[in-house]
Amino acid sequence: MCEHEKSLPVISNCSNGEAETAALASRRRRLWELSHTCHCPLVGVGLPLGYLRKLVGKMTGGRVLADDYEVHVGAVTECGARNRLSEALQKELERRYAPVILRFRSAKSTGQVAQLWRTAVANGDVSGAFWAGLTHPRCDAELEEQMCRDLHMIQHQAGACVRADMGKFTALQEENARLAHELAKLQQRSQAMLMEKTGELERQEAVLLRTRAESIGKDSVLDALRCELAQLQAAVPALESRTRLVERLAQMDEREKDLRQQIAELKQVQARPGTAMSPPAPAPKLEVPTGGKLKMPIRLLDQSVLCVGGRSGNVATYRALIERVGAQFAHHDGGLEDNANLLDSSLAAADLVICQTGCISHSAYWRVKDYCKRTGKRCVFIDNPSISSLARGLQEMSGEIQPAALDAEH
Repeated sequence: MCEHEKSLPVISNCSNGEAETAALASRRRRLWELSHTCHCPLVGVGLPLGYLRKLVGKMTGGRVLADDYEVHVGAVTECGARNRLSEALQKELERRYAPVILRFRSAKSTGQVAQLWRTAVANGDVSGAFWAGLTHPRCDAELEEQMCRDLHMIQHQAGACVRADMGKFTALQEENARLAHELAKLQQRSQAMLMEKTGELERQEAVLLRTRAESIGKDSVLDALRCELAQLQAAVPALESRTRLVERLAQMDEREKDLRQQIAELKQVQARPGTAMSPPAPAPKLEVPTGGKLKMPIRLLDQSVLCVGGRSGNVATYRALIERVGAQFAHHDGGLEDNANLLDSSLAAADLVICQTGCISHSAYWRVKDYCKRTGKRCVFIDNPSISSLARGLQEMSGEIQPAALDAEH
């Protein structure tokens, strides 16, 4: 029991005798109708201290200067009689614990009220149950005393729990401070890493922008050059024909160099002492190897021999040499003047192919080699375009030598 409870007079509620007792038995009791021993735990447990101070300040016009204990004692004292403060407290308790009051209303006897109270104590929800049980019409003096005892012990246990919780709370505060410190360090590291990554990303984006700008600039230059090239091509008529003529001129220059070289070689031979000038003959003469007479194979009779490449000045000599042994002669210059597309048909019609590798284009050389390899046709490759080299190539292909074919000629 609180100290202020000992100094306060006991309030009697028996002024109207039996009529008032009957009325109390049929309705719930009001706050000022309860025993004074119930006011202290009811105000302390049923109403928060902050709300109580606010309510007392409202009743006194905001002139509450006392501490929390004095506010509590003053409210408990006022609960002993019906007044503005006790009525306000009654109204607040009814509003705050209306669901619990509704649950206790189903109790029809003192035992049922006691059972509801014990259930609330077991569940740890005693504030509303304490108010609903004390004001219930079936709550007698014995149950009221038991409820006050139970609440008194609950308050002691709650105090012990609060002290234990305070210890845990202090430990948790220390743990929280330590974790907050570690979190601050991690956040600082994370912020530094984020700034570093952000800077790197900005640098990469700048490089990417420069690269894109350079690429766009190059594309613009290429487009401008293409447009300029198109304009130049349109300004120069028959540009492709002129390009082909330039290539043809280069080929003719090469042929002219070869002819000039042959002329120079012939002049050197004529200038040697003891060399007689042969009179011009109607047919071209054959080159005769030193130390013997030119020999031709006899296996070329009635066969078609295709000569690809060679000097244009030696074509008549090639023809005479081939036809003298009874073979048919055909010639293709390897794409210098003749159409390169006619080479395949010439290769198909020939029985033997002679390829002058020193006087032929690369394209014609690979076309002849590929065709003969695919078809299995005989082919002789000669590096030197001279008549004697041609004769030796034919001898290697034939493997049989007939010396009488040209002996009579010479």
